[in-house]
Amino acid sequence: MTILLWLLILFAIHAVALAKQRQFNITHGSSLTPITNSSWFSPSRNFAFGFYEQTNGYAVGISIVGMPNKTAVWTANRNSPVVPSNAVLLLTSDGRLIVHVGSQEISVINPSRAIASASMLDKGNFVLYDSDRNVIWQSFDNPTNTLLPGQHISAGQELFSSASEADDSFGIFRLEMQHDGNLVQYPVDTADSAPYAYYATGTYRAGNNVTLNLDDDGLLYLHNSTNRLRNLTRGGYSRERTIIYMLKIDADGILRVYSHSLNQQNSSMIWSSTDDRCIPKGLCGLNGFCTNTDDQARCLCLPGFDFVMPENWSVGCERNFTAETCRLRENTSKYYDMRTVENTVWEDSTYVVLGRTTKEDCEQACLQDSNCEAALFKDTECRKQRLPLRYGRRDLGNSNLALVKVGVNFIPNEGLPNQTVEETKGKKQRIDILIAGITLTVFALLVLGISGFLIHRRKFY
Repeated sequence: MTILLWLLILFAIHAVALAKQRQFNITHGSSLTPITNSSWFSPSRNFAFGFYEQTNGYAVGISIVGMPNKTAVWTANRNSPVVPSNAVLLLTSDGRLIVHVGSQEISVINPSRAIASASMLDKGNFVLYDSDRNVIWQSFDNPTNTLLPGQHISAGQELFSSASEADDSFGIFRLEMQHDGNLVQYPVDTADSAPYAYYATGTYRAGNNVTLNLDDDGLLYLHNSTNRLRNLTRGGYSRERTIIYMLKIDADGILRVYSHSLNQQNSSMIWSSTDDRCIPKGLCGLNGFCTNTDDQARCLCLPGFDFVMPENWSVGCERNFTAETCRLRENTSKYYDMRTVENTVWEDSTYVVLGRTTKEDCEQACLQDSNCEAALFKDTECRKQRLPLRYGRRDLGNSNLALVKVGVNFIPNEGLPNQTVEETKGKKQRIDILIAGITLTVFALLVLGISGFLIHRRKFY
């Protein structure tokens, strides 16, 4: 019996040693390529670190393996271009993790000390170690757009959306765990202030030690140093090892918790921060507005505008007519008309407010003001705006009208019916050229005539 017990103990020690050996299997000289041997796997082979396919190339990151398409949960160098199929990922002999593309060398991760080894762990955490096996960097401390079970976001950390489902470079939305304890979503490149927020937990008095956490059962919650502050999901979902939960800020700006089933090789959403796909501010870019159609977001341009890039709504809209320079004109109504967009809300960038007015008076006030490019009218209040308008979305419960100044196609004055502004300008330029040509010709003939007269006169004297 004693011998059997010792054998069991020795077997357990050997198993632990093997597990540790498997954990530290990425050593100096280890390399990957996108086409063959593309990943370093976790012991369970549920997660992999290495190359994964993106639009027109490959990115380096961490993926969930047991899915039809690799589902990325972390991406390196998100603003760097994708790499081609001849790239090589290498842990060098001097302790650097780099990608070789021909003669070009791209750094993947820059820890404070030389890398002695690395591991892809079963939790989805990629870890770098020094020669004493101290952790010098880990992906769980440097999230990109995803939170995994056991991982948390501390005060001051952010998640950034991807540009699209097929492109994991930086997108246009962010989620921030603020130092005041509030978890808030904003568009990128905006201040951390209420006018730009489109989702918040309202925990702004909780202090600077609040973290966002995700558990193995799908429970997403806020926690401070002593207790749980708020549950964002109900949790209690299956804890089977073949199911992986993840929180992601998607390309459309909405937070979602997903359940990935490795057995069935499918995914399902179990929670989202909103059901209104038009809530994220800036989804449609400048001078565009969002409308829900069959539970899908659709972007439209203001009257007189077209998409800059029809395949990428977030780039926004630009004028489809040439704006006249009218700063010195007293009345622009003969060059412009006002078009109406109903039931829309926008960021308020008002420079003049007119009270106790009508829609018609609001339109005239904008037409007669060379600085006014649009106006927002609600009830009896007219708010003059300069372009661009942003953060637009349709809200059928809001009676606000967006009144937009648009160039007219025809100018019914100055005896020139059915001529466009550009045609009028072009004709005027041609007339000016013709007059100048005739003047020069007459002047040349006059000089020639005088010269001939003088020569002829000298012959007789």
